[in-house]
Amino acid sequence: MYISNTSISRPVFATMVILALLVLGVASYIQMNVDLFPDIDFPYVVVTTVYPGAGPEAVASDVTQKIEDAVNPIAGVDHIQSTSQEGVSQVVIQFTLETKALQAAQDVREKVATIRGDLPQDIDAPIIQRFDPASEPIVSLVISGERSAKELTSIAKNDVQKRLESIEGVGSVEIIGGNERAFQVSL
Repeated sequence: MYISNTSISRPVFATMVILALLVLGVASYIQMNVDLFPDIDFPYVVVTTVYPGAGPEAVASDVTQKIEDAVNPIAGVDHIQSTSQEGVSQVVIQFTLETKALQAAQDVREKVATIRGDLPQDIDAPIIQRFDPASEPIVSLVISGERSAKELTSIAKNDVQKRLESIEGVGSVEIIGGNERAFQVSL
């Protein structure tokens, strides 16, 4: 009621307040910075470990659980999510937003290095990566046709990959799948 009474009794004052708010809004809008890809530091670290020939249960108990226990005490850990599949362990560590991603990745590297002796000897070295949205794929292409898989793989590598890599601004082109030429030698 107070606003409506003031607007009716003092229309010039109400009009000036509305104009002032409008001018402030337009000035704020003009000065507001908008980025298509803002520079955000995502505090996520992923530890991927390959354990050849091991089942999901063995991967979970021998690798995943030990890595989780090692990285859990790190300062700033907010959430840990893990996946154990046949032959592969993946542990995703989410840190609080105040945590610097580079420091978090270094802390995880140190903790994983301390338990390396406790992990099975036949695993591949754990791969520790920061989550970086800039390295995520922007475009995925599928090549199919009436030709053989070998011919399609050759076209993808020799033609498509080279042309895409020659485009300015393309970071990398990765071919997944296809048939690789291999030799089998029996003695």
